[in-house]
Amino acid sequence: MAELEIDVQSFDILRLITVYPDQAGIRWWTKAWFNNQEEGEDSIEITRQVAVRFLQSQIDKNTMLEEYFPKQMEVYRNVIEQTRVQLLKQINIS
Repeated sequence: MAELEIDVQSFDILRLITVYPDQAGIRWWTKAWFNNQEEGEDSIEITRQVAVRFLQSQIDKNTMLEEYFPKQMEVYRNVIEQTRVQLLKQINIS
């Protein structure tokens, strides 16, 4: 029997993350939105170094989300896994 690969990206959940400074440019923050939330998650203070590395693409989106929004990412992973299992059941490959 051939093995079927399921592309998780085909049923991915939108995740957005941004970094921004305060008005003085001294303190930096990160904020995330999951699944098109209007208000998003509470902002979390980060170091300027982390913000710059993220802005320069030295830290990717999922790494930032895992570091600063771990509970939300756990929910995200669980939902993706449940969706994968349901899809496999629908096509009778459990």
